Amino acid sequence: MQSLKDGSFYYGHSKDVEQRLKSHNAGKVRSTKARRPWKLYYFEEFETKSQAYRREMFFKTIDGYNYLRDSGIIKK
Repeated sequence: MQSLKDGSFYYGHSKDVEQRLKSHNAGKVRSTKARRPWKLYYFEEFETKSQAYRREMFFKTIDGYNYLRDSGIIKK
């Protein structure tokens, strides 16, 4: 997700992407409350929760950031 307030990104995983977005925009998530509103910027689907979690952890590394940037998914 991307904050429409400051342009920052938030990486996470969820079974229900739309519900997760609503939760963040309603201020129910402490770590993202101050940067509302959020928009869904990019997502991928996985067969298992563990695959999704591993991908989330990858995106939170410098290699993941470089992948997103080099692929043109994010521009910074």
